[in-house]
Amino acid sequence: SEFLHSPFIRKQGNIYKPNNKDMDNDSLNEKTMEDVHTKEIDLVNRDPKRINDDVVKVDFEDVIAEPAGTYSFDGVWKASFTTFTVTKYWCYRLLTALVGIPLALIWGIFFAILSFIHIWAVVPCVKSYLIEIHCVSRVYSICVHTFCDPLFEAMGKCFNSIRIRTIKEV
Repeated sequence: SEFLHSPFIRKQGNIYKPNNKDMDNDSLNEKTMEDVHTKEIDLVNRDPKRINDDVVKVDFEDVIAEPAGTYSFDGVWKASFTTFTVTKYWCYRLLTALVGIPLALIWGIFFAILSFIHIWAVVPCVKSYLIEIHCVSRVYSICVHTFCDPLFEAMGKCFNSIRIRTIKEV
């Protein structure tokens, strides 16, 4: 039997016939989506978007410097450099081992909540507001055209015969 209106057809096939030939494996393979939970991470370049380039690059020379004429012993300078560098390296590693995973969990929860609120609350509220303001704008437009247009048109006709002439006095 023929429909008066054609049934809704999805890009994958007819929803009324789920086993449609249009939904074979070839068409499904064309639209493979990348799973963000199983993507590989780069263990060499851990800041690919360079969000920490100017923040945490602190080396020994950035913190400790001896001006000319006030040098310590060379051995003390070398030991200080090594102590600073190794301490910074291992303290960072220890802190990330102890606090990194709990903070990652907290930040994951935070951004999940933020995404949830944005998707399920903010965007619908904004869309609802835009729909409501569209109705209000139509009423406002009708009021302006009804009351203000005739008033300003009448004022324009009253004052259109007024001519202003400026004379420059010397």
